[in-house]
Amino acid sequence: MKAIAKTFKALGDETRLRILALLVNRQELCVCDIMAALELPQSTISRHLSYLRNAGLVVDRRQGKWMYYKIMIGEVGEASLLFNLLSVKLFENGQAAQDQCSLKKYLDTKNTNSCD
Repeated sequence: MKAIAKTFKALGDETRLRILALLVNRQELCVCDIMAALELPQSTISRHLSYLRNAGLVVDRRQGKWMYYKIMIGEVGEASLLFNLLSVKLFENGQAAQDQCSLKKYLDTKNTNSCD
């Protein structure tokens, strides 16, 4: 019961829902990518990602100085049905669509300016 309550608490915040909406169709995103799409400071994004990680909804990995996050699709467990429904509802929301558009513009610019 506590795990389910923790999941609902994690989903009960607009910023965390916006982050999940960005992550749902991506392999993973860097914190800087999420910051650019949502136009929020690093401290805010990191705090919300930590909450999602502690609830078991996302997993992180470090690559050099960058942190990358992705949804734990196969490991959401009891929340998987809820998460599937939620992901559908997130994309019916105008804010999620705007965030996706902002992310796409940012990533296109980032990839164009890359020296790799």
